[in-house]
Formats: sequence, C-alpha cells, structure tokens
Amino acid sequence: MLAVEQAKVEAFVNDFRGRVVFPNDSDYDEVRAVWNGMIDKRPAMIAQCMGTADVISSVNFAQEHGLPVSARGGGHNVAGNALCDDGIVIDFSKMKLVRVDPTAKRAYVSAGATLADLDHETQAFGLAAVGGVDSRTGVAGLTLGGGTGYLSRAYGISADNLMSADVVTAGGNLVHASEEENPDLLWALRGGGGNFGVLTSFEFKLHEVGPEVMTAQIFHPIEKGKEVLQFHRDFLKNAPDKLSVYALVVHVPPIAPFPEEFHGKSAIALVACYAGDMTEGKKLLEPLENFGDPILKAVMPMPYKVLQQSFDAGTPDGQRYYYKSQYLTELSDSAIDTILNYTKDLPGPFTIIGVEPMGGAINQVDKSATAFPHRNAAFNLGIWSGWSDSVEDTEMINWSREFHTAMEPFSTGGVYSNYMSDDEESRVKEAYGGNFDRLTKVKTKYDPDNFFRRNQNIKP
Repeated sequence: MLAVEQAKVEAFVNDFRGRVVFPNDSDYDEVRAVWNGMIDKRPAMIAQCMGTADVISSVNFAQEHGLPVSARGGGHNVAGNALCDDGIVIDFSKMKLVRVDPTAKRAYVSAGATLADLDHETQAFGLAAVGGVDSRTGVAGLTLGGGTGYLSRAYGISADNLMSADVVTAGGNLVHASEEENPDLLWALRGGGGNFGVLTSFEFKLHEVGPEVMTAQIFHPIEKGKEVLQFHRDFLKNAPDKLSVYALVVHVPPIAPFPEEFHGKSAIALVACYAGDMTEGKKLLEPLENFGDPILKAVMPMPYKVLQQSFDAGTPDGQRYYYKSQYLTELSDSAIDTILNYTKDLPGPFTIIGVEPMGGAINQVDKSATAFPHRNAAFNLGIWSGWSDSVEDTEMINWSREFHTAMEPFSTGGVYSNYMSDDEESRVKEAYGGNFDRLTKVKTKYDPDNFFRRNQNIKP
C-alpha cells in the first residue's frame, strides 16, 4: 500500500521520463519478477528509469515520503536485494547503453547493462571487461560486490578494473567517483556493495581478449572426483595467470553428445579459459585434455561471448535458489573428501557447486587497496543450490547450510558478498574483513541515515 497523496504520485509520474509500474498494472507481476523465484516482494512502485534525472527524482520522492528504496540492475542477485516491499524500486532495466572507446580501451556502461550487453559491444573490438561466469548477471551488482570470472586471474576482479562511476547519493546529488574526485567513494565502490548510493554509470578498463579464446570443457564421473579435484588443485599451482580453470560439480545434461548412461548423474566439470595466444593455450591445456577417462571433453577455440553463456541454461530464470559460500585457504584432501561426501548425489536439478580459482592478479592486489579484502584465498567455494518445487525449500536450504558448515574448517573466514543469501546479515563483516571499519566511515559520510540498506548492509 502506497501511503502517499494521489496528487503527489501523479506529479511524480508526470515528471518522470520512463514508466512507473504500479500493483494494479497488468504486467506488474512480470515486471517485479527476478531471477530467483524464491523472492516474492511487492513494491508499491517500480520506477523504470530512462536516465539520471529519473533516478534523482526517484530518490527524492522516496526521501520526501519516507519510502523504502531498492535498486535493480540485472535482477540476478540471489538475495533479491533488487526488490523491496511497499517502497520504490529504482529499475535500471531500460538503461543498457554500453559505449566502447577502443583506442583508450575503456567501456562506459549504464547501470542496467548485463554481462551479455557488455560483452556484445566490447568483443566487436577484440576487447573484454572482467566479468562473471553468467551472461545474465548485471554489471552493476557484480562489480559492487567484487566480480570474479574467467579473466580474473589475468586481470583482477571487476572492481579492480572500475576506473570511475557516477553516483546519485541519498541526498539526491550526482557525484563522480574517480581517483581524482571523491577517491574514498571509488575505493568503497570497488567491492563494498550498494551501500553508498545509486550508481548510474561505470567506466571500465578493457583488455585485449577474443573474439575467440582457447577453452576446455571436460566432464568426469563423480566417482573419479577425488583424483580430478586433486589434479585441478595441483595443476593450478603452476598455471600462468592468463589461464583459469574452474571445477564444477554439475548434473550431466540429458542430451547428446553426453553418453546416455550418465544423464542426470553428478559429474565434475573442469572448465578452462586461456586469455592469450591460441597455440600457446592449446599446449597449456594438454594436461587437462590427457588426464583421466572423461565422460566428454571439448578442447577448442570458442568465442568468448559463447563461453560466458555456456552455463546460463543450467540455472533458468524463476526457479528457486539458495546460496552459501566461503573462501578456502587451500583445497586439501580433507576438503575434497568433504565436498564429494555432499555432492556424490547432487540434490536439486539446478544445483551447481563451484570451486572457483583465485590467485594470479586477484591476489597480487593489497587487501586494503580496494574494499574487496579476499586477496589471500586459494579458492572460492560456491554452493549454488537450485530446485523447482517450494515443497523442497526446507530440505534444500538445510542441505546447503550443512554442507557449508562442514566446510568451515577449511575456510579463510571470508565470504563473497555476491553469493550471500537474504538470511546472512550476520556475515556482513566476513564479507568485508579488515576493510569494514573504513567502509563504515565512507558510509557515514555519503549515507549517514542508512537510506540505502537493501544490500549486504554496512550501517553508518
């Protein structure tokens, strides 16, 4: 229920260049839907902004009337922070502009762009920004939480490559954050979450990648999981920074060319990307290609855009998702045994377990240089649980939590904020580590009343 005089609502709508969606609109449920079907929040207004002026109007209207506010970029965040009940959603889904300067190797990105939007423009010039591993992910949320993906060992996390940003503050002011202007704010935006304002645009450093990269996608039976994960761990110890190899526990898709006897069963997939010379990459991937007796293997050049979309279909929109994660000091044999104990019969048709490689350029940055502090981890363990039926909610959530607890002895004590579900407020300090106090000071400066709090919240 929107407790605001109708005349004031009408004045806001009349001055708004985009569209404002209300609960009585026929497409309200469609517009408020996000990737995680577990999220069922009912905002009073969804302000689909067309530009910065609309964003400022939305912030000012929410402030004037004491309304909750949230910001929606890609809507792919598992915690559902894009939505709020009975307030205003500042929706950037119509603001997807990406402009590339190929000479300066920079991309200027509006807040509603997804990784697919960004990759489409940058790859036209043989350039890429550091992104995640799902093309539907919003660039804004990914970057504000850190942002790791296939290029991170080579070029750092997404936040490391954020050069500047335009931010609408809680006071309705537009400020620019860069090394020269408001550098404290830029520092905080590099991994400190959506705590400090609403970002309308980003400037990213780009790198020469693609349009094709050398890749490997190799699936092994879960029964060989220990040998595969030991190989993965040992192989990465000597891998160059431009080579990234993910280990994923997945369900074998029930389609050709996967052998029928493995359809639907758990498997270990090694997914590699080499962001360099094709011939060199092919040689570097030979040990992966020759290891073991895989179910299926494909080692070949692939368009970088296609690699980025490879696993999108495994986690379809609107299903039920719950995440847990923690950074690992190492992938010890005991840690491997624990992972396999929980994943030999992987529950949930859309569940994926990710053993994401750190190291390389990620760990070469001082942990206080940006708000993202996890520079000493060897791997990030993602427990990405996914299922269809709400009847299974308790079972799946409990399994995820038990698995996470069992892995705690191997943890650095840190957690990736982008993988935090909506019941993990107690872990916010773990997400920001030793940078938490400095982030609190920045929060106090730019948002002293905690107006922006639908996030992994740092209180002023």
